[in-house]
Amino acid sequence: MNVLGIETSCDECSAAIVRDGREILSNVIATQIELHKPYEGVVPELASRLHTEWIAQVVQSAIEKSGLSISDIDAVAVTSRPGLLGSLLVGLNFAKGFAATLDVPFVTIDHIRAHLYASQVEKPLAYPYLGILVSGGHTVICRVNGYDAIEVLGTTIDDAIGEAFDKVAKHYDLGYPGGVAIDRLAKSGNPLAFRFPGSALSKGDHPYDISYSGLKSAVINQRDQFWDGESEKSPQNIAASFQRVAVGMLMRRVRLALEDTGLKRISAGGGVAANSLLRSELTAMEKGGYEVAFPSLKLCTDNGAMIAALAYNYIQDGVRSDYSESASARVSAFKKTYP
Repeated sequence: MNVLGIETSCDECSAAIVRDGREILSNVIATQIELHKPYEGVVPELASRLHTEWIAQVVQSAIEKSGLSISDIDAVAVTSRPGLLGSLLVGLNFAKGFAATLDVPFVTIDHIRAHLYASQVEKPLAYPYLGILVSGGHTVICRVNGYDAIEVLGTTIDDAIGEAFDKVAKHYDLGYPGGVAIDRLAKSGNPLAFRFPGSALSKGDHPYDISYSGLKSAVINQRDQFWDGESEKSPQNIAASFQRVAVGMLMRRVRLALEDTGLKRISAGGGVAANSLLRSELTAMEKGGYEVAFPSLKLCTDNGAMIAALAYNYIQDGVRSDYSESASARVSAFKKTYP
């Protein structure tokens, strides 16, 4: 089964064709980064306008790169939530028309669930496993029991990890996108130049929840209070010190969740899953007997391949979406549980 996946939830216009949920025949990603860079953030109206201009040629390119013809496409999947509403509607309406013209199954996808599934395309893990979703809008630690069976253990109670990266980078003019810029600068910085405070582990019924607003505020507003008094107050040292604490906060909760649940498999997804320190910390856990998987860098960003791959599972189970379905800026409901 050849599934065309379309993703336009934010500032990437992507289309991909995936065969049988595993074989990526093409994955075209047209990024808008350079066009949003002057604003140091995504401008929603500009993003949706660019999707309108680009989507037809992006889909055509995906089909050409796959080596298939339009008639070889067996199903169409598209992101319908969450994201920027205008951007989502561009992809959703294009996908509806495409599927209706071909008279093939049509499925809408929550792209947050697709991020959690992305590593399964390249390195399948047996269920259940601990899933870590880290992006600009979300930080989630969950137990993944199946492709659509997700129990949330902990979430951010304020800023997501990627949002904290972006705001720190914007304040210090470190570059855009913020996460990429901080990761690059941190490689040549001293991670102990600033002893920024990380939020403590939650107590009571919410042991895996996490807060990044305090760390973000400390780095932006109280930097000198945490300086070691000797190191240079350079962008590299600020980036390395911030990144050390941000990733460390997450990893403490991940280790606690693994200990409490007894799970021995871990998967990470989302844009921040491309962070080199996080990938290093997770990879190191393999020495402790854990099986670790995260997507290749191209599958960490928003992309059509993860949409098509996840959709294959729904289609196999007989799930279809109605053409009356609309887009939503909000993530679909997850079951939230605590051990």
